[in-house]
Amino acid sequence: LGNFSGRTRSAVSVREGQGVVLMCSPPLHSPEIIYSWVFNEFPSFVAEDSRRFISQETGNLYISKVQTSDVGSYICLVKNTVTNARVLSPPTPLTLRNDGVMGEYEPKIEVHFPYTVTAARGTTVKMECFALGNPVPTISWRKVNGHNPSKARLRKSQAVLEIPNVQLEDAGMYECKAENSRGRNVFRGQLQVYTYPHWVEKLNDTQLDSGDQLRWECKATGKPRPTYHWLKNGVPLWPQSRIEMVNGVLMIHGVNLSDAGMYQCLAENKYGTIYASAELKILASAPIFPLNQRRKTIIVTKGQEVVIECKPQASPKPTITWKKGDKALRESKRSEAYFHLNIFNLSIFQEPTRIELTPKKIELTVGESIVLSCKALHDSTLDVTFYWTLNGQPIDFEKEGGHFESIKAQASSADLMIRNILLMHAGRYGCRVQTTADTVSDETELLVRGPPGPPGVVIVEEITDTTATLSWSPGADNHSPISLYNLQARSPFSLGWQTVKTVPDVISGDMESAMAVELNPWVEYEFRVVATNKIGTGDPSAPSRMIRTNEAVPKTPPANVSGRSGRRHELVIAWEPVSEEFQNGEGFGYIVAFRPNGTRGWKEKMVTSSDASKFIYRDESVPPLTPFEVKVGVYNNKGDGPFSPIVVICSAEGEPTAAPIDVKATSLSVSEILVAWKHIKESLGRPQGFEVGYWKDMEQEEAAEKVKTEGNESSILLTGLEGNTLYHLTVRAYNAAGYGPPSTAVRAATKKSPPSQAPSNIMWIQDGSHVSLGWEPVRPLANESDVMGYKVLFRQEGQSNSQVIETQKTSAVVLLPDVGVYIIEVCAVSEGGDGTASPQIRVPSFSGKVTLIFGRVAIIAVLINPIILYLKKVFSQFSS
Repeated sequence: LGNFSGRTRSAVSVREGQGVVLMCSPPLHSPEIIYSWVFNEFPSFVAEDSRRFISQETGNLYISKVQTSDVGSYICLVKNTVTNARVLSPPTPLTLRNDGVMGEYEPKIEVHFPYTVTAARGTTVKMECFALGNPVPTISWRKVNGHNPSKARLRKSQAVLEIPNVQLEDAGMYECKAENSRGRNVFRGQLQVYTYPHWVEKLNDTQLDSGDQLRWECKATGKPRPTYHWLKNGVPLWPQSRIEMVNGVLMIHGVNLSDAGMYQCLAENKYGTIYASAELKILASAPIFPLNQRRKTIIVTKGQEVVIECKPQASPKPTITWKKGDKALRESKRSEAYFHLNIFNLSIFQEPTRIELTPKKIELTVGESIVLSCKALHDSTLDVTFYWTLNGQPIDFEKEGGHFESIKAQASSADLMIRNILLMHAGRYGCRVQTTADTVSDETELLVRGPPGPPGVVIVEEITDTTATLSWSPGADNHSPISLYNLQARSPFSLGWQTVKTVPDVISGDMESAMAVELNPWVEYEFRVVATNKIGTGDPSAPSRMIRTNEAVPKTPPANVSGRSGRRHELVIAWEPVSEEFQNGEGFGYIVAFRPNGTRGWKEKMVTSSDASKFIYRDESVPPLTPFEVKVGVYNNKGDGPFSPIVVICSAEGEPTAAPIDVKATSLSVSEILVAWKHIKESLGRPQGFEVGYWKDMEQEEAAEKVKTEGNESSILLTGLEGNTLYHLTVRAYNAAGYGPPSTAVRAATKKSPPSQAPSNIMWIQDGSHVSLGWEPVRPLANESDVMGYKVLFRQEGQSNSQVIETQKTSAVVLLPDVGVYIIEVCAVSEGGDGTASPQIRVPSFSGKVTLIFGRVAIIAVLINPIILYLKKVFSQFSS
């Protein structure tokens, strides 16, 4: 990590409200560094938020809207990610100009990711986007023509889109949008995901005889697709008369000792290279006969050919001679000798084996099934074995996905069941019958009809602004003539491949060219062709190269032209931006035309941003709610396009001019005040709602809390207030243009807190279902509300809802109508609310017993009339 240049950095001076970029200009470094900024002195770091952003690509500090608190000295700090070494830049002073405050303006994207972002699969991608603007813009992201990956995360107040473990399906066009009340700005870039080469098929060490042919193939996947090179003993290998190299395949014809060595296949794309190695050995050895060739007796059938093999292990290939007894055997009409000895017309006793394979020739359609039957006519003394082949290769019944099944119903016959036939199952099916004496075989041809194969490569012959002339070569018809072709196209704006209109309208199977029509100008397209026959539709061709149609004058005006709320003297015109698909060329923009109703001559303004969706016209002479005729047109470098239909839009209304009247504030409880008001109706500046401001008596009005209502409501309940506190309150109307003047302040004090003391010394007496209660009065503290009465709450045990009896006395009679246990408690009532409840009393409700509780002492007695009368008298005296 090097050091910053020691040169003094000049001060940066901007207006308050303006955006600014402070350059870091980092020193030389390796590998990567992390950027941060120090404000005034170390270690006071700049905190990133929606207004301030530090790019980890450039290291620059971006402040979207400068405030007075931002004035000071800024130092860029860089840190090496490996060594943790840190260096500081010279300070950059930031000052405010004294020639006024910057007004509001639409976002300007100063930080964005590259137009093309490349990333390796499995890595984490971080894309930055930040804008200057007043008010501070908000940032949002989307994947064009798709959904944001669910694993994607937004960082740094949405200024960074992070995609972990990126995969091929995450590739595509991404859009960053910056918006504020003055407009918006959009940036788009392409994320391309690549993969390093990866082996699918490697090389194996190989031993060959001199004169044999070598064929090695190495296969690798990767994006972009890898290319292949070969080395021999570390030196590049080039094509020669005996050496061929095509698409990862190496072939050497007639190998000799000079070809022996270590070979390497290189698969590479622009992101990496991988190697596969194998050794080629050329064998040289004297002939040796393996033990399994030394058979003494061979049984054959009469009239058949016999083959006696002679396969010595030797390299290079040996010269073969044969003897019968002691005499050398020469070729004759009945024998020929080389590596095999063939003898014809033998006279031995067994009858030759014969074979019957049916059916002889079959034509089927993809998806159908067939049974091939193989029957052997053979000497009954011989054992027989059946073998099935396809195109000369043994059928592997375990690896054919359930399509083939061998069925042996009898000793002398076997069937081959082929289910759900595919195109790949066409070919020559052989049945081989082998006995201890001879081998016979037969074949039948299976022809499979299916949908056509993919047509050949599609070539773009000619391009206009709305058409493309294409040609292709036909693919395999798979034994059913191609009846028609279908032409498909794909663009960045389509959901996958879509069928396009063509000339001619129907492309017959004998055609090899057509014209795609009704394309959009200045759009990138790929084309492909799909063939159909009476069996079905086949796989599509490979896509053509990507082409862009020619530019043309735009033909699509913006939709949904309407008015938006704005400030006094403003006409705010909004519309839906025209999609890039219909902009038809470079230099696309909008023409906003407007005029007051009943006047002639349009005032026109150019909006050069293709993503713009709003235009604000400000004129101090325009009264509020003045109707305008408005239309919005389009243009590009080719010329002007059409205008939208004319709509009538009114200029912004003024902010309310009158304050609400008859403002009243009523204290309802310890924490609630009800505020009510009236408002004078105005022809201009109609209120959208009202704002109530309130603050404590000892506070300044600037510290007021604010609560808004919407519509024509004329009251609001303030809650969550402090008890026994005096509040000042004002009300003012507001709408989209701003706030009206506040009303005269009114005052209201919240109630004192309810008594904190609970009723004490509760005594009760029960007579059947009646319970008589008495308690000592509650004495509130100086800062508590006066007692206005009492509440007796009772409920059956197990239930949640209580019944309430209110009284101004310190006694009450409760009726307990049902059998069971009741929970009873008492609390004081004040204007500040209910006080603390007494401890709960549990009372059983049933006849025949009386329970007396005084404080915490309980007496239970058998019901005796004199005692009841006495207790009633005592209790009556106590209550009074």
